[in-house]
Amino acid sequence: MFETIESTLPRNAILGNVIEKAPNSKAALKEQTDAFEAILLKQMLDIAMPVEDPLFGKSAGSEIYRSLYHESLASALSGGFGYSEALFNFLQSEVKEK
Repeated sequence: MFETIESTLPRNAILGNVIEKAPNSKAALKEQTDAFEAILLKQMLDIAMPVEDPLFGKSAGSEIYRSLYHESLASALSGGFGYSEALFNFLQSEVKEK
C-alpha cells in the first residue's frame, strides 16, 4: 500500500508545501509534523476510547462532543510520542539530500 502511494506521488507532494514555501524553516516543518502526529493520535483515541463513555452519555450530539474531545486530547499530546520527531528527522534528511 505505501509503495503504491509513494510511487504515484511526486517527491515534492510527499514532502508537502512546507518545504516548497520555506525550505529553511525548521519551525514550520516541526509544526506540520506535530499536526500529523495529532492526526495519528486522534485516530488511535477514536479506536481506543469506548463508544459508551459516561462522560458524554447518549444525547444527540454525543458523537460530536466525543470527536472534539479526542481532537483536543490529540493536539495536547502531539509532539511527545516520537512520531513527530521521527518524521521531522526523516524530512530534514530528505531536504539535505536535495
